[in-house]
Amino acid sequence: MKRILITIGIVLSPLTWAAQQTVTLSVPGMSCATCPITVKKALTKLSGVVDVKSNLDKRETTVVFDDTQVSLDALTQATKDAGFPSTVTGGKP
Repeated sequence: MKRILITIGIVLSPLTWAAQQTVTLSVPGMSCATCPITVKKALTKLSGVVDVKSNLDKRETTVVFDDTQVSLDALTQATKDAGFPSTVTGGKP
């Protein structure tokens, strides 16, 4: 029984390494109601993105993502490729 539990612990331990991160992106090009939708579609296509919320008034987008699957560079590249260059303005683990 102990061997089974140890084996399960070893198999599942990499899952605990995955950490969800939250980052705020400044997206100054968002200027109309459809812009946040376009940004969200671009970001949610990336594997590892968990949630995307945009604030059009502040021209910011908050992204929750798994940092073992997607990088900050990939997030900013996705918004740029969608026509909305962005920069990282804040984040928290």
